[in-house]
Amino acid sequence: MKKVVVSIFSGAILGVIGARYLFVGSWLSLIPWGIAGLLIGFWSQKRQWLVNGICYGFTICFAFMIAGYSGSAALISRLPFFALIGLFGGMCGLFLGWSGFVIKRRVRGE
Repeated sequence: MKKVVVSIFSGAILGVIGARYLFVGSWLSLIPWGIAGLLIGFWSQKRQWLVNGICYGFTICFAFMIAGYSGSAALISRLPFFALIGLFGGMCGLFLGWSGFVIKRRVRGE
């Protein structure tokens, strides 16, 4: 449970940082996001990479969209669309978590 909370918190922090402070408007923000996703998978136990990766990916996309929103319509009206984009992020996080877990297994020789 602790690792899921850390994955969600990491995603939220990196999403806000990517939208407001670091590499704003650049695809370069995907590099630290990808590295963090791989590390989350590497850090996870069996089958835990699945939940950690999805939670991380969804949260990073959702937080990025909220932090970067500057439209004239109310933010609450955009949240369903942001959640839909977050589902895509969850699938990307799933892939990163799986990749990090596979790397860990190969490094350890399991």
